[in-house]
Amino acid sequence: MSQIKVGVIGCGYWGPNLLRNFVEISTSNVLAVADVREERLSHIKNCYPQITITDDYRELFTMGLDAVVVATPPATHFLLAQDCLRHGLHVLVEKPLTLNSQHAEELIKLAEAQELILMVGHTFEYNPAVQALKEIITSGELGQIYYVDSARVNLGLFQRDLNVLWDLAPHDISILHYILDSHPISVSAHGTACIVSRKHDLAYLNLVFPDSILAHVHVSWLDPRKSRCITVVGSKKMVVYDDIEPLEKIKIYDKGVEALPYTDTYGDFQCSYRYGDVVIPNIRFVEPLRLECQHFLECIMNGAEPQSSGQVGLNVVKVLEMAERSLHNGGGQEKIFFEKEPEFSHVVT
Repeated sequence: MSQIKVGVIGCGYWGPNLLRNFVEISTSNVLAVADVREERLSHIKNCYPQITITDDYRELFTMGLDAVVVATPPATHFLLAQDCLRHGLHVLVEKPLTLNSQHAEELIKLAEAQELILMVGHTFEYNPAVQALKEIITSGELGQIYYVDSARVNLGLFQRDLNVLWDLAPHDISILHYILDSHPISVSAHGTACIVSRKHDLAYLNLVFPDSILAHVHVSWLDPRKSRCITVVGSKKMVVYDDIEPLEKIKIYDKGVEALPYTDTYGDFQCSYRYGDVVIPNIRFVEPLRLECQHFLECIMNGAEPQSSGQVGLNVVKVLEMAERSLHNGGGQEKIFFEKEPEFSHVVT
């Protein structure tokens, strides 16, 4: 296949970005876009006159497509992806894959039965800075990982059909799975609904990973500043990934602390602190979404398992389900069970 014939379902907030990338990639040929809103279809037609537009996604099934991209509200992901898979189309679904693990499992089984690619839009797994962060951790440069702290906050955008946990936390959970080569054993969550009754706009997640690694995730739609920052603290060094930074996205701090051996002096109450250099790796930046779209096309051509496969999407949904349960039961610790061990060794470049 020299070109993959692609259709896009949904051209609201994120769909146009996906559409732009697939249009610009030489191995894809975008034939059609579907959306229920006439004004969005008119906008797409003005931008891409050669693309067929329709308000009924089922018309895409008659156009000889190879694949579709589903960029619609999360509540619609399951039925749309299911319908597309049943019609023999490879599917890229925006995050989260579904809003419950049962639906995610059904999509995985259907894709396997049809021998089709099912991929989830965990865009940050394709971010060169996140990939560099993973390599730093894997190399052992940081030493034993103590904990990870993540903040993803801003003012808005409030969602109609889901809370901040399902809107923002999928990014951080997928990043944690990816950079730690592991998945959490348990999760607890606290939060509150400040603006809309019973719809959490603030949440704090505490995740316990193997080897006693703790991860704290803060997500909010109600913060005066936009922040996209992850701190990883190890026994040897520490690293900060700041996605808002235009150039210096990763900084490695040669800092640490050690407890002094026992003495009968004032030293009993002292620790030894190390203050070393700050190293800023040179990271060649490529738009993560472009890498994600290219990866989807390559998997179709080669019959390869995507990095952010349906199984990876299911693992994220399971964590979100347990976090949601904890959010509504007073913040209790919830165990997470995975039937299949995730695989994270592949790095897309």
